[in-house]
Amino acid sequence: QVQLVESGGGLVQAGGSLRLSCRASGSIFVINTMGWYRRAPGNGRDLVANITRSGNTNYADSVKGRFTISRDNAKNTVDLQMNTLKPEDTAVYYCNADIQNADTVWTRNYWGHGTQVTVSS
Repeated sequence: QVQLVESGGGLVQAGGSLRLSCRASGSIFVINTMGWYRRAPGNGRDLVANITRSGNTNYADSVKGRFTISRDNAKNTVDLQMNTLKPEDTAVYYCNADIQNADTVWTRNYWGHGTQVTVSS
């Protein structure tokens, strides 16, 4: 069984920083693209940033220059450093990954349960 577990959410004032972490565990053969999505109240789940296994990154326009995604392939982790946070960054943040299962060799898309980020003005 593969699972993604996020940590690092919380409450911060506008202009502050938070770092989210996500670790994949279970029967993993290889992890391809990993990323972070967020869902603000009343909105759908939107891409924040993702990163390929080789390190190519992609960011939503709204976070470019403020957020940085990184990963450690040896540890099966992906982090999101969030700086200069704004109230509009308030959302539940979800970790996402395309993982090839070591038992079945099937590749599936997995989601974490989410972590709340609240930015006060």
